[in-house]
Amino acid sequence: MYKNTGFFIAGTDTEVGKTLVSGALILKLREQGKKVLGFKPVVAGTYQSDEGQLLNEDLETLRLALGLTAGQPSLCPYVLDMPAAPHLVSKSKGIKLELDTLMQALSEIEEQSDCVVVEGAGGFLTPLNDQKDLGDFAKQIDLPVILVVGMKLGCINHALLTMEALRSRNLKMAGWVANTLSSEMHLLAENIETIQSRIDAPLLGAIPPLPSSLQKPNNCPYSLGALEFAAQHIRLPSL
Repeated sequence: MYKNTGFFIAGTDTEVGKTLVSGALILKLREQGKKVLGFKPVVAGTYQSDEGQLLNEDLETLRLALGLTAGQPSLCPYVLDMPAAPHLVSKSKGIKLELDTLMQALSEIEEQSDCVVVEGAGGFLTPLNDQKDLGDFAKQIDLPVILVVGMKLGCINHALLTMEALRSRNLKMAGWVANTLSSEMHLLAENIETIQSRIDAPLLGAIPPLPSSLQKPNNCPYSLGALEFAAQHIRLPSL
């Protein structure tokens, strides 16, 4: 079992703000003087930087929050170019996403830090291969989970289903974050209250829509300003 301290950041779906929340949490941990690193088990989708490097926007966001240069150090063992389901992309490339490889890569990150923010890929049960999914990885590392709920139509069902999957694996919940995405949904407060009444975990904050000046362009990481904005609206659970 993984022995470090930190959090596993799960999402109710893809594109719900896991990276935004992960980056914000890293900033808050750094403010506390923690030697923190970020980690993703797999990413799918790259872009080319002005210098010709193939980069992933999620990983570069984590590096920005950590104060690291682009591409260094390695925060992810499987970087796939095509933006699609990782197990399908890897299969098309003749690669098998192995749980042992993820654990070894995470162990190397552990040696360089005393706290790790591990961001999932897509939803909680995103497949890794024909047998394993990210829920199996989360169970093996056994870190407290922070669930990011993208506040949009259907989010109540998505949040409760994800919570059932987390409970079935006996994972500890550190809390959940309501992320309002690019535009505020109808009956936002009522939706948050409904989820809060049905989830036995603390609400760590609600992130409003990012101001237009902080919106993330395509094929770019979040800006430091966007991460700082999100960090102002969430609190850090106890380690």
